[in-house]
Amino acid sequence: MTKKLVTFGEVMMRLSPPGYSMFSQATSFELVYGGGEANVAISSAYLGMKAAHVTRFPDNALGKAATQFLRKHWLSTEHIVYGDHMLGKYFLEKGASYRSSEVIYEREGSAFSLIEPAMVDWEHVLKDADWFHWTGITPAISEGAAMCCLEAIKTANKMGIKVSGDINSRSNMWKYGKTMQEIMPLLVENCDIVISSTRGIYEMFGLGELGGKFKVSASELMDVFPRIQKVVGKTRTSISASHQQILGKMWNGKKYIKTKTLDVTHVVDRVGTGDAFASGLIYGLLHYDDDLQALNFAVAACALKHTVPGDVNMVSMEDVVSLMDGNTSGSIKR
Repeated sequence: MTKKLVTFGEVMMRLSPPGYSMFSQATSFELVYGGGEANVAISSAYLGMKAAHVTRFPDNALGKAATQFLRKHWLSTEHIVYGDHMLGKYFLEKGASYRSSEVIYEREGSAFSLIEPAMVDWEHVLKDADWFHWTGITPAISEGAAMCCLEAIKTANKMGIKVSGDINSRSNMWKYGKTMQEIMPLLVENCDIVISSTRGIYEMFGLGELGGKFKVSASELMDVFPRIQKVVGKTRTSISASHQQILGKMWNGKKYIKTKTLDVTHVVDRVGTGDAFASGLIYGLLHYDDDLQALNFAVAACALKHTVPGDVNMVSMEDVVSLMDGNTSGSIKR
């Protein structure tokens, strides 16, 4: 039976100068839509899962266009809420070689930031789901978004649905009077799977230490929040903007697991690679009995996203398995 994933979070319009042009060179912008959680859902749909995304769009032509984008990429959009007038957006200047990418956000006052828990019937949304996923971006946007996310997580707990949170900290986003140290523990204590880093665990919960061992930080997090079954992370080595190395790691409460490093020598688009990792992890944990296999699947999916333009990973399950099996030739399929 096909597994189903539900995600929750903001979807923004992404505007980029063509190719690798700088903002100062731009006379036009390429437009796509993306957001961390929706990226995970779309990636999962391309892997063959059922997937639905819950968000709030403005009740205008831009909101309808963004909805159409999600539908085009196999997502169920029946639970999207509409209201207000602004769609969040961000501008991306893609880096190359020694020049870093640059992102500028315009999302304050967006339709999603004004969402409230009463706007979503989570029991109805989650009635046939196997997994619910959120990220630390969502509760940073507004108190309404944070409380709506908490309601979703608690409903999933009650319904026996697995919950994962990608909780790396975004301290500069918390501007509505609450800190991540106040809000994040309320969400994380109800998670089964957590994706984070030693830095994120330290900054949000004061556990472990900066630059410390991932296993130690993950173990301390699981001691504080005993519902958590696995803490997962990845190590990224940036040789340049065009050359990245990716390694996955996991502490499952009994064993520390890490993958081999995958070398991505020609990066096309780095945005959304963490979401591809999360999607691959969810798929792997739902379809493999072995944690190392699930983690290898996540790293392979992440590596492949570096080769796909746009926010979302559009590779198939067969593509990911092929890379897991060591096929790095990139030869033409005939």
